[in-house]
Amino acid sequence: MSLSDSDSSSSYGSDYKNLRQISRERLLHEMLRSAKTGNSKSTWKVLIMDRLTVKIMSYSCKMADITQEGVSLVEDIYKRRQPLPSMDAIYFIQPTKENVIMFLSDMSGKSPLYKKAFVFFSSPISRELVSHIKKDSSVLTRIGALREMNLEYFAIDSQGFITDNERALEELFVDEEDSRKGDACLNVMASRIATVFASLREFPFVRYRAAKSLDVTTMTTFRDLIPTKLAARIWDCLIQYKQKTEHFPQTETCELLILDRSIDQIAPIIHEWTYDAMCHDLLNMEGNKYVHEVLSKAGGPPEKKDVLLEEHDPVWLELRHAHIADASERLHEKMTNFVSKNKAAKIQHGSRDGGELSTRDLQQMVQALPQYSEQIDKISLHVEIAGKINKIIRESGLRELGQLEQDLVFGDAGMTDVINFFTTKEDATRENKLRLLMILAAIYPEKFEGEEGHNIMKVVRLPQDDMNAVNNMRLLAGASETKKSSTGAFSLKFDIHKKKRAARKDRTCAEETTWQLSRFYPMIEELIDKLNKGELSKDEYPCMNDPSPTFHGTSQSTPMHQAPAPHSMRSRRTPTWARPRNSDDGYSSDSVLRHASSDFKKMGQRIFVFIVGGATRSEVRRCLIPDQLLWLSLC
Repeated sequence: MSLSDSDSSSSYGSDYKNLRQISRERLLHEMLRSAKTGNSKSTWKVLIMDRLTVKIMSYSCKMADITQEGVSLVEDIYKRRQPLPSMDAIYFIQPTKENVIMFLSDMSGKSPLYKKAFVFFSSPISRELVSHIKKDSSVLTRIGALREMNLEYFAIDSQGFITDNERALEELFVDEEDSRKGDACLNVMASRIATVFASLREFPFVRYRAAKSLDVTTMTTFRDLIPTKLAARIWDCLIQYKQKTEHFPQTETCELLILDRSIDQIAPIIHEWTYDAMCHDLLNMEGNKYVHEVLSKAGGPPEKKDVLLEEHDPVWLELRHAHIADASERLHEKMTNFVSKNKAAKIQHGSRDGGELSTRDLQQMVQALPQYSEQIDKISLHVEIAGKINKIIRESGLRELGQLEQDLVFGDAGMTDVINFFTTKEDATRENKLRLLMILAAIYPEKFEGEEGHNIMKVVRLPQDDMNAVNNMRLLAGASETKKSSTGAFSLKFDIHKKKRAARKDRTCAEETTWQLSRFYPMIEELIDKLNKGELSKDEYPCMNDPSPTFHGTSQSTPMHQAPAPHSMRSRRTPTWARPRNSDDGYSSDSVLRHASSDFKKMGQRIFVFIVGGATRSEVRRCLIPDQLLWLSLC
């Protein structure tokens, strides 16, 4: 990828800041800090938000950050609140009629709840609502600011965001299409995606997956047009920003690729074998929260402690994209290095007659050596997690199932192998059976039609609800795939000599075969590589805006950007912080955080990918490569 100059990208500085940093700075500095008035005697303010904006704030800022900016109280706009007429209020709310009515109710009349109101809307407000506010003359004199923040996304990661459309699959890919509900979902999605570009001061080329059809007799459905409709709505929002928003770029600075789950039905189902994926797949976690047992200092039973597996944890940051086997080995090395390189720890270890130091031994040692508590706590936490994961893998026979899943995807196994698995592994969990069957349905959709589908159900012995989920896989398929699956009928004869079907081309190389079950890659990987090289088909992935002649010196007749140095298509690049980094203390914490933040300082054109229906961890991981600045939304 060719590098770009700073003036063609974000206006927030010459160095790239990650998405969470930009969101935090805008909320704290551009909103909270700007509400300070020089002649105001009140130094503390009230922050009032609705349910959505509370989530936006919580994804980017901590309570301590908000307090530091002079906020003493955070309130819900829909709850009854105590009048504080001597204090100013900051409203961070959606521009809805209900919110505007609540705001006017707070600030109108002879006895307003607050002295002055600084109002910030999360997205553009309609003229009708602005007129409604202006009608109340008593409120106008009490408004210190009335601005559009245009920040209505959730920065879940340094390079990932969501639009909080959790029911997008249900609302957009249903069997009986409800176009009104689908259009409403796409409108919200488009508005929130556009605020990402408003925050980053980026104007993208908007590319999208075009609807496919075999011939003129194939009906194009609402589902087929989802990326097209979303691209058009996003484009409308961006044009408004371009015309009305100060400092918004007038020429293209980045690329946005809009996809949906039809591009890859297998990625959300197949077992992933990285540390991050295994944590969320196999452990009972609520979001990023993990319940960790720690020894009681009083010598009583273990205490439960909630910990967040997020980017502030350097061990998590280093290991999250590593294969579970690699992560386990590196954790063992960390423990060994800590003991060998810390004198006090060696003394404590030596008193155990040279025996192996367990996690519990290390935790007990912390009580005597408080100066090492942070390092040991972090390492022991992840040793415990990795231990639980490996135990579940062993007890559930997950390696054998994972091998079959990947063999199916790469065409090394077929229906016969799956039926053999179901008949010999009757103790397999309901979830694992369902996932294997859904992979099978994505590769062999025709096998689940008519009598043959009923026969498969008898073999697998899954309840009807699960089989409905399998049958609904067809709703994620494009028009061409649906028609293909309906053109033939097959008998339930599992012929070993039939040619097996592959859903992926094997691109593994020698360096990737170190760890078992790491062959699978998401389809988004190929699309991004082609987009990066200017080789993505304009027929299959058209662009809403024609390339501008001023875009990095290119014209419409030339590729969008220069191809990078050639590299083998059989090798896949590894995220920078998925690689091991060692430090003298056996902990390697600060160094990992430093390297992670420095990756964003590399100047390069941003590529944004939005997947309607959500993104998987393997797809997120693909966006964390060292020589590109990729940004992915999980819907």
